[in-house]
Amino acid sequence: MRKLTGYQKTVCYILGVFVSIFSLYTAAFGVLAPFLQRSIHVAALLPMVFMLYPASKKHSPKDHFTLLDAALAVLSVIPCIYVILHNEDLQTRMVFVTHLTTVEMVMGIILIICMIEAVRRSVSGVMAGLVVIGLAYLYVGPFLGGLLCHKGLSFERMIEASTMLTDTGIFGSLMGTSATFIIVFCIFGAFAVESGAGGFFTEFARAIAGHTRGSSAKIATISAGLFGTMTGSAVATVYTTGTFTIPMMKKGGFSPEFSGAVSAVASTGGQLMPPIMGAAAFLLAENLGITYGEVAAKSAVIAILYYFSLFAMIHFKCLRDDIYGEAKEDLPQLRSVLKRSYLFIPILLLLVLLLSGVSTLLSGLIATGACFAVSLLDKENRMTPKKLLKALYDGGKSSAMCMAALGGAGLIVVAVTYSGLALSFSSLVVSFSHGSKFLALLLIAVACMILGMGVPSTAAYVIASALGCRILIKLGVSPFAAHMFVFYFSIISNITPPVAVAAYAAANVAESKPMRTGVLASLIAVVAYIVPFVAAYNPALLMEGSPATIIQSTITAFVGVYLIAGAIQGYFMGNLNIVKRVILGGIAFCFIAVGTVTDIIGVALAVAFIFFQKLGKKKLSQNGQEQ
Repeated sequence: MRKLTGYQKTVCYILGVFVSIFSLYTAAFGVLAPFLQRSIHVAALLPMVFMLYPASKKHSPKDHFTLLDAALAVLSVIPCIYVILHNEDLQTRMVFVTHLTTVEMVMGIILIICMIEAVRRSVSGVMAGLVVIGLAYLYVGPFLGGLLCHKGLSFERMIEASTMLTDTGIFGSLMGTSATFIIVFCIFGAFAVESGAGGFFTEFARAIAGHTRGSSAKIATISAGLFGTMTGSAVATVYTTGTFTIPMMKKGGFSPEFSGAVSAVASTGGQLMPPIMGAAAFLLAENLGITYGEVAAKSAVIAILYYFSLFAMIHFKCLRDDIYGEAKEDLPQLRSVLKRSYLFIPILLLLVLLLSGVSTLLSGLIATGACFAVSLLDKENRMTPKKLLKALYDGGKSSAMCMAALGGAGLIVVAVTYSGLALSFSSLVVSFSHGSKFLALLLIAVACMILGMGVPSTAAYVIASALGCRILIKLGVSPFAAHMFVFYFSIISNITPPVAVAAYAAANVAESKPMRTGVLASLIAVVAYIVPFVAAYNPALLMEGSPATIIQSTITAFVGVYLIAGAIQGYFMGNLNIVKRVILGGIAFCFIAVGTVTDIIGVALAVAFIFFQKLGKKKLSQNGQEQ
């Protein structure tokens, strides 16, 4: 991201402050008509992307935008202004009946090109490529054969579906999410930093646990998990908690990529963690005809496994890389930190509001106001007019990349929806799986992640459950396990490249490479990709079966997850070479796999592995003493 100066910074500043004030105003007095709200949101943030993100990381200037960037910024605003001025006419037109005018065609083409370029610059070239491929497939589908063939859309209808106020496309429901509560939480995060609330959280965490290994990452995991279960949005959680936990992790010795990955994984897991979970969990309960309490109780074990695996990953990384906590003498005194505990009121207030049933949007607004209010009590962190404007600008700036990511995802939704790709999925699974449960699970997992890359978790679950759950149940998977499988993979798509929206949001905060952060996030969350498969074969992890089976499966699963973390990080009672990592991974699989026999084999192999590790460690110690 560029660090602009002079009049260029002023221009960008004005846009950022405007979109933040506009978003806070609508949050307080009522959101505008959906497409009007979204078009104003895009009109302010899309040009900021061209100003802040260079066309080339190697060759473009880092302190100012070029004439080409300025031209693209201006060009990107024109279609949005057209939509704003003709909003009523566009909403009353008959979709796929009324023909587009020449002006509307031109406006649509300009907006699509600008959005794809914005995605390439701020998110990743891979996602931009997917958008292009998706739209191309939508157009050429009628000319293809076999399963890839579909009716397709004409060029005109493709432009219409992508840009002319449909619930898919650039101004679709995804952009609605960005234009409402996500940007409000971005603003809250910026206000938390400027008011000192974020700094207080960091100091408090350091005071109580700063001396432990990897304390910053572990604290970040807990805070993101707790907050994520209430927001139901991985991206909003990243921007809210990551604003102050990611810098804390970087200061604690972790790389920007790892810091961003931890924040993304922990934030995503919030939708899996009882007692609140995400909105899709309520739909899951309704689909199965059970209470929400049953859903929360049955999913508790695999949710805890998710976070246990993340803690284990952090622990082994700290052991491998010699990352320690801070020296106690360098840590702040808890008593002195607590004197400024009033700075924690905004975060506490936000949690209380969300738990009490206040809307996410209003909760974010009130908490933002609370940040300003408590800052007035602290001379050091008092929000002056200058600080207030900076917070408004930072909030708008941090939401720019998210807007581009969701705009690109909206175009992918157009391709998936109108190509009929989602609806033909059932027949595809049946054709390729040939009655194999594992292949069916694998195909459905891939489909869920693809859907989740371009569709909010709730919508992805709805589509995928309608398509895949029936197939899994016919293949012998229990109804709850089938729905939980789909639910799980619909959510972890947030950290699955190439469209890992939560990971890219974390990369934006961490100032790290988005794709590397996404890959690392999926690596440290590898257990999240394994456990649903295990639960499909062994529903004991979902509290289904005899008490003895449930206890045995749970214990062995935790052991297996712990060993997997060691294998991934390359440390278990000492550094591991590639051969030992593979062996340890195989032992872990024995514990995770279903069956008493595999558990016994796993115990025997684990004992042998520990013995040889201790023996090797002893020999190294003796050799060191001799030398």
